[in-house]
Amino acid sequence: MQTSGKTTITVETVVQAPAEKVWKYWTEPQHITQWSFASDDWHAPHAENDLKAGGRFLTRMEAKDGSFGFDMTGSYDEIKENEYIAYTIDDGRKVTIQFIEQGGETKVVEEFEAEGTFSIEQQKEGWQGFLNNFKKYSEQQR
Repeated sequence: MQTSGKTTITVETVVQAPAEKVWKYWTEPQHITQWSFASDDWHAPHAENDLKAGGRFLTRMEAKDGSFGFDMTGSYDEIKENEYIAYTIDDGRKVTIQFIEQGGETKVVEEFEAEGTFSIEQQKEGWQGFLNNFKKYSEQQR
């Protein structure tokens, strides 16, 4: 995904679960709040998700010590159930997520446009941290 000269970063993981379950854990607010943070000193106390083209999402992320928090918000551009999500973060950056089922497991590939504050490596590590938490949470739900 390369648009308007912006740097695109890709992170991925393989979850030991079928795409239908992976989709559910990725998109339902009661699950989002269990994994949507990059490190154990953060949490996501609230999530809202209107999963449709034009629908909005909000995930509240906070440091557990109360020192910092922010809302991750945006709107959906395209949804293909159990397969694909494209959205735009409210700061204008584009994100796509593919859910590729492979014999009972699901490869999740997320591509996002980099922002200008943190290094590419920091951003990649942070977003990979989210995916690692997602994988861990999803595989514990059996």
